[in-house]
Amino acid sequence: MSEGFRARDIGLRAQKKILSRMANKSVAKVFIDDTTASLLDNVYKLAKAYTGNKKEAEKLVKNIIKVVIKLGVLYRNGQFSAEELSHAERFKGRFHAAAMAVVSFYEVDFSYDRHYLLTALGEARAALRLLVQRHLTDKSLARVDAVFAFFANAAFLDAVFRKDSEHRELLGRIVADMNRAMDEGGM
Repeated sequence: MSEGFRARDIGLRAQKKILSRMANKSVAKVFIDDTTASLLDNVYKLAKAYTGNKKEAEKLVKNIIKVVIKLGVLYRNGQFSAEELSHAERFKGRFHAAAMAVVSFYEVDFSYDRHYLLTALGEARAALRLLVQRHLTDKSLARVDAVFAFFANAAFLDAVFRKDSEHRELLGRIVADMNRAMDEGGM
């Protein structure tokens, strides 16, 4: 055995690789609770309704699942430095702010603020990239970017938050799932 070899590192890489190849509903249920699964199902429906493209919606949700699972594996295996954990807290705060804004924009008429939401999502993305850049491949980092690019698209946000939006019912389901996830401490 060479000095640079560590079984733990090999095991961690194997877990990430296996999980990245198996991002489907049955595997996700092992790592993702029922509330989050419902949220992801509704995000899929919204993405499919907005894009009109089933494959694009599936890819979006699979990318979310892969990133979430990899983050969980890294965290459970104590792979983050103190500095990275501070980035994790910043990500958590900005993501939570974005989630609260989505809830508020849905529940309170005429409160939609695209600029605020785009800023919160941009800051969450930046913090997440700082958290994972040392741990994930370029392909996984591209997944992070793709997910945030989808949700931080001004045309998408405007279409979803328009008062007369055809997506209002799905947004309502997503907001209900988000509220439940926040109440359970999962978001």
